[in-house]
Amino acid sequence: MSPSDNPQLPPAGTGAWAEIAPAEAGFDPQALQQAVDFAIAQESSWPRSLYYPDGRYVGLVEWNESGPWSDISGPVKPRGGPAGLILKNGRIVSQWGEIDRVDMTFSVAKSYIAILAGLAVADGLIADVDEPVGRSIDGPWFASAHNAQISWRHLLQQSSEWQGELFGKSDQVDHNRQIGPGADNSRKGQKRDLQQPGSFYEYNDVRVNLLAYCLLRLFRRPLPEVLRERIMDPIGASDSWEWHGYSTSFVEIDGKRMQSVPGGCHWGGGIFISARDHARLGLLIANGGAWGGRQLIPASWITAMMTPSPTLPNYGYLWWLNRGPQARPHVPETAVFALGAGVNVIWIDPAQQLVAVLRWIDKSALDGFVDRMLAARRG
Repeated sequence: MSPSDNPQLPPAGTGAWAEIAPAEAGFDPQALQQAVDFAIAQESSWPRSLYYPDGRYVGLVEWNESGPWSDISGPVKPRGGPAGLILKNGRIVSQWGEIDRVDMTFSVAKSYIAILAGLAVADGLIADVDEPVGRSIDGPWFASAHNAQISWRHLLQQSSEWQGELFGKSDQVDHNRQIGPGADNSRKGQKRDLQQPGSFYEYNDVRVNLLAYCLLRLFRRPLPEVLRERIMDPIGASDSWEWHGYSTSFVEIDGKRMQSVPGGCHWGGGIFISARDHARLGLLIANGGAWGGRQLIPASWITAMMTPSPTLPNYGYLWWLNRGPQARPHVPETAVFALGAGVNVIWIDPAQQLVAVLRWIDKSALDGFVDRMLAARRG
């Protein structure tokens, strides 16, 4: 058995990770370097300050957003340059840029929320993902006849069609939203007729923020505390990551003031984290939720997260999949990824024990990097 066949977990914190030469890890060194050089050359077109010269926040420009719900409610941090790393069996095959730099990570946070939902299921706080959320969460959020039909599964698959306002943002702000290269957001924010919960997919940040708020209500503790205690500390993450909410998202639970956190940086806030800490999370997923002999995430929940949704086959529980009609033929069906605007990515193929983290690559270049990385694999 070669060294590349032995999975290895990195030491806690920012200590030196085990490295392995590309050839020993099964890569063509020159071809892999070409993939890395491509990632570096294809830097995101977003300004480093995350604000354009006219004062507009990049997210609002990206999604063609204006109007009553477009105010920036959370902190914003200038970004770094292209950075990333590639792991094979837990060892670093290649790294570039400032992998310890803490940056905003946008919708990669959604996949972290899916993990927290799995912990709520494991703890018995969610008895059944098909149970109406309103049975566990009181208040006005699920009081209407329409919203009363919404289950946890619907929120996790972004098919809830929830209607309402949360922390000053209406669900309407993301009506008709499209994502990805070539997205047409000319009608974004225009009110449309709602569909039956569970029947229609829409990428909607207000509804994901609602899921995070509902999980806060279940845990009765800030989600960053739960994530740190149950996931990030056990996998040896640094203490540099933060998860910010909005100035409007403070609530009181059991007499304590705490902040609900969002599933992205759409209006500021969100998870600020390094590429290295993202890679730890990716390695945890690649290992089926286990780390150092402990099952931190139930294996059954890993399977559930990566199961195609009925309304969008390349989407699971807030994770993207290489499945369905949009599957790329040269990419393994087992590949999954967390994706955030900018572009920020945790790309994982558990079958190959391959993890790649990319920060600030142009959205049109992500597939090109993946193609080059996979083409560099020998055999």
